[in-house]
Amino acid sequence: MSQYTQRYLIEVTNLLKTIEEEERDSIAKGAELMAKAIMRDELIHVIGPGGHSNMGAYEMFYRAGGLVPINPILDPGTALHYGAIRSTIIERTPGYGLAVLKAYDIHGGVLIIVNAYGINAMCIDIAQGAKELSIPTIGISSRAFAEKVPPDHPARHPSKKNLFEIVDVHIDCHMPYGDAVVKFEELAQKVGPTSTLVNCFTLNLLVIKTVELLLVKGFRPPIWMSANIPGGDEANREFIAKYKQRVKFL
Repeated sequence: MSQYTQRYLIEVTNLLKTIEEEERDSIAKGAELMAKAIMRDELIHVIGPGGHSNMGAYEMFYRAGGLVPINPILDPGTALHYGAIRSTIIERTPGYGLAVLKAYDIHGGVLIIVNAYGINAMCIDIAQGAKELSIPTIGISSRAFAEKVPPDHPARHPSKKNLFEIVDVHIDCHMPYGDAVVKFEELAQKVGPTSTLVNCFTLNLLVIKTVELLLVKGFRPPIWMSANIPGGDEANREFIAKYKQRVKFL
């Protein structure tokens, strides 16, 4: 292992430890919202409003060891395979997030908004729109990052608000300013991004805590089994039958 790859390992490990240690209360609050929604037979909606943030929604959806009633909002507007520059333009477009909520007919349940930056127009519009619809929200973003971005930066929502100021429950993913963490003396820009890792780790802590709470309440949590092992297809069949008409991308 080189000194640079070792540095990346150390930095990422420290970030994950920080999330687990410092966000326990917030994760428990978010998990309580999710557990109650699942017990009411409602869906957990999840959106990653922005290019790589979409991977947070993918991580939760149809995932071996993950919760079944996950409704991902996979809008093509910010999908990188439709154009990376286009994705940045869309996530900065005021009003687009509200249109997405309307188009996907999001109602009831809980909405998870995962975006490590927590400042762009789509992110803030969705959080505000969900509040107007009385949908409980869980936001995952880096507070330290958002607070360091100047108010007049073009990536910001016109209101200059941050995700952590709007959602019902905020879980800090502790992504550092600039995202990447490995410094080469010859380069001004650091390498080794962390945003996807901290987002997905935080989401999975939220899922694990939700399962824990459901079991404490005497409720059998619906969990996907890997389709790549014996018995997987059979175990998942009942879930597919129940949710395929309710979850758009299933």
